[in-house]
Amino acid sequence: MAPYRKGFAMAPRSRALMTESPLPLRRAASAWRRVAVAACWLLAAAGCASLPDAAREMQTPHPQAVQFEGARGPVSAGTSAAIVEGLERASGDSDILQKHLAFEQAINLGSPLVLGNRLVLLQDGPATYRAMFAAMRAAEDHINLETYIFEDDDIGRQFADLLLERQAAGVQVNLIYDSVGCLNTPKEFFERLRAGGIRVLEFNPVNPLAGKKKEWLLNNRDHRKLLVVDGRVAFIGGINISDTYSSGSSMRSARKKSAQTPGWRDTHLQIEGPVVAEFQKLFLDTWSKQKGPALAKKNYFPPLDKQGDEIVRAIGSTADDPDSPIYLTLLSAIEHAELQVHITNAYFAPDPQLLKALTDAAQRGVEVKLILPSHTDSWAVFHAGRSHYSKLLRAGVKIHERRGAVMHSKTASIDGVWSTIGSTNLDWRSFLHNDEVNAVILGRDFSRQMDAMFARDLAESDVIDLERWERRSPLLRLKEGAARLAEYWL
Repeated sequence: MAPYRKGFAMAPRSRALMTESPLPLRRAASAWRRVAVAACWLLAAAGCASLPDAAREMQTPHPQAVQFEGARGPVSAGTSAAIVEGLERASGDSDILQKHLAFEQAINLGSPLVLGNRLVLLQDGPATYRAMFAAMRAAEDHINLETYIFEDDDIGRQFADLLLERQAAGVQVNLIYDSVGCLNTPKEFFERLRAGGIRVLEFNPVNPLAGKKKEWLLNNRDHRKLLVVDGRVAFIGGINISDTYSSGSSMRSARKKSAQTPGWRDTHLQIEGPVVAEFQKLFLDTWSKQKGPALAKKNYFPPLDKQGDEIVRAIGSTADDPDSPIYLTLLSAIEHAELQVHITNAYFAPDPQLLKALTDAAQRGVEVKLILPSHTDSWAVFHAGRSHYSKLLRAGVKIHERRGAVMHSKTASIDGVWSTIGSTNLDWRSFLHNDEVNAVILGRDFSRQMDAMFARDLAESDVIDLERWERRSPLLRLKEGAARLAEYWL
């Protein structure tokens, strides 16, 4: 898809339907799809959801001691205290890590802080696809895949062929795909998977007669990118199944496709260890809520041993969850930041609470840096986000726009001890209308990797200077104002 470039604008797109759409709509799009798009807008206009009151939530009393879970379940209070003490000695900051651990635990009590995990940071599509293919080829029991976009292109067919191969070998494959995210994928593509024995579930079907739920919730989308193999290894992040991500973000990779088409910069995470069971629960919960076909009896929750030293929390949010746990967790971490807030995000259309958290942090002396896109597949969100630049810059927030690639990552690193990677954008849609999944990681070792990745992206980005920004053209201001009016629905 043609990116946004200075000097011209992309055609506006309906992000109420597509949080990201990697390929242009086919010229031969059928009439029923156009009707579906219009229906989704009408449905979206029917009512407004609201974000939780973050200030009130953060006033909730916090537990006196941080508690963890390990490979064998909850860890004793004494052992938990010893772990925190050891982490503090290793980090050199006795108060910051303890504080972030305590506040992280308090925000979302339904999801434990799990010890003993191994993490691999995966940058861009090629590295992510290689790791995912390797894990799926080694599968012996089952493969659970949940994705927003599953294209019928070269990468999509590679996935489909491998999934069918593993299914034929006795590995049960279960697939959840989003109906709107896969509007451009022929139904025959998924019928082939079903015919091969794969259990296939369409999330909130566009066709109201195809769904098994009473409500027709077309505005609520499954934006997750989650792969769980044998209940032992999980992958999450921002990467869909599409050729769009196959080139990577380097200028050399981008030129392989077209001199006019930049690569896509994205981030994924490979996880092994006890926390994989939490991601498995999220997949199975979605399958159950969507009334998917009966699952084959497989070993979905095998015993999981310690694989590494990382502390990870699996956080899933759904449109029907008023607490919006991913939103509250991020706001809490920003609100309690003391040193730095480093955020990279694809779609930035902040609500007032998030905007206040960022400006308040900068004004109390925290280094707040944002890396946002300079190329995008969403004209409206791009300009809606830019409409907030002046306020952020005046408060001391540093804004950078990634050049040479379409920035699609959804990551954050705070105070060198708190990190997150997932599918969640910083916009109303992700926080209110989508099913999303993130991992939160507590500890200095992984944060170093995150900060190093941030520094590399920063070197490939252009700083937005307040004085120059205030001199932008009236046309840009007009676009920003128009996009701002529809910010909630983007």
